[in-house]
Amino acid sequence: MRSLTIPLLILGGLILAISAGTAAMFLMKPTVVETTKPAQAKVEEKKPHESPKPVDRKELKPDTLPEPHKADEKSKFKELNKEKTLLLETLPDESKRIHFATEVCLRDGVLLEVLVCKAQTKEHEAILRTSLDAKLLHAGLVVIGAKPGHPVQFIDPKTMEENYKPATGEKIKVTVNYNLQGKPFVHQAQDWIKDTKTKKPMAHGWVFAGSRFAKFPDQPDGPEYYCANNGEIIAISNFVDSMLDLPVQLTSSNDDLMFEAYSDKVPAVGTPVWVILEIVPEVKKK
Repeated sequence: MRSLTIPLLILGGLILAISAGTAAMFLMKPTVVETTKPAQAKVEEKKPHESPKPVDRKELKPDTLPEPHKADEKSKFKELNKEKTLLLETLPDESKRIHFATEVCLRDGVLLEVLVCKAQTKEHEAILRTSLDAKLLHAGLVVIGAKPGHPVQFIDPKTMEENYKPATGEKIKVTVNYNLQGKPFVHQAQDWIKDTKTKKPMAHGWVFAGSRFAKFPDQPDGPEYYCANNGEIIAISNFVDSMLDLPVQLTSSNDDLMFEAYSDKVPAVGTPVWVILEIVPEVKKK
């Protein structure tokens, strides 16, 4: 499978949002980046990474979108699209995170294949959906320094025989930030995903597999399509189109699905949620 290269015109708008030093690495024309500074995030809770306690949420109504959570009180934000739904956070040490807006679309009732899907694709088996073009999220990950690997392989392309190889790529931490009854919460996305075998939160983390580009057969001269927009933006079953995937063998067969949402932890359907993506630092061996 060929390596994925982000088209220069797509990355152009994102590069304007970062420092001149980083921007010099990419020679592209500007697109839709706005320079208006968003409201500064407020840290209202003593334990910002605390996950809410399970409650009966049948009567809960969707809450409002919180101000984006700062990893450091001196962090600075840049808006990367005109809708202000894609943000770049730069910390004092120059490390960066991506924040993007989503909405809860499902919280119980079925086994899951996806954490975040593109709107109007896989809402029936995902917890969150987003209207953002997935290729902009891919570009944002590249901007913060993440290196894409390769999507999962099921078949050896040379022999056409079964040959599973897990997804590879930079390890990415996925965090959710939302309001529940007026109080902001920030915690790992795994806290919303139950392993049906262990009855505990999902233990696996994600890698930047990078999805793939493809041409429409009836439009051979048209632009390439970023396949994560099929629905698998952040997957919890293996898909060759996933932008973020789990680097372990997990089938998408209905009989073998092993993850479901914690219905007493996920907020009401319709609740807006910031999803935060950041590189997992490498642990130096002693």
